[in-house]
Amino acid sequence: MDSVLISRRALALAGASAALLALAGCNRAGDADAPKATVSTFHAVDITGADYAGKLELPDVQGQMRKLSDFKGKVAVVFFGYTHCPDVCPTTLAELAEVKRSLGADGERVQGIFVTLDPERDTPEMLRAYVNNFDAGFVALRPSPEQLKAVAREFKVFYMKVPGKTDDAYTLDHTAGSYIYDTQGRVRLFSRYGAGGAQALADDIKKLLAQAAPA
Repeated sequence: MDSVLISRRALALAGASAALLALAGCNRAGDADAPKATVSTFHAVDITGADYAGKLELPDVQGQMRKLSDFKGKVAVVFFGYTHCPDVCPTTLAELAEVKRSLGADGERVQGIFVTLDPERDTPEMLRAYVNNFDAGFVALRPSPEQLKAVAREFKVFYMKVPGKTDDAYTLDHTAGSYIYDTQGRVRLFSRYGAGGAQALADDIKKLLAQAAPA
């Protein structure tokens, strides 16, 4: 994969509550004020009880509406990105796929959910092939432009086009991190891109699986 020049910059979003998660673009990366975690045994930022990222209802590549409750009983990991992303997105999905494999049978209780920030270029066929390249069980969601604006507000996700040499060669700067939900569908963690790698993510997911109520 081509090396990408990473620079840092602060991105101010509308309202104080919007500037809270680590932001990164696939060409550039930046930091915003992140939530201050209390004492936690997790590697990721503990956002248990957050009043955002609680609702996700978007169409998948077959046009079927999917929501978080569809994945109850699993630890769901939600990541926002796009298929033309040169580094952040494929690295994140590859790490999650590695975590699933490392968990053995428990890997079936982990659900990767990829939400495209680029429905203009990311066709259903492209999204299906993209996520399947990492794990056949991953789900890709493709919001309409209006749905994308709404879900970005709900999840406090930043995204912005960065022009390329041609109109269709743009990239996206975007929030680079994964929201992690427990088996009851409650948002619990925000895992920053590059913070600990696959092992740290696996440790956190194991803890959430261990906390699951007995069947």
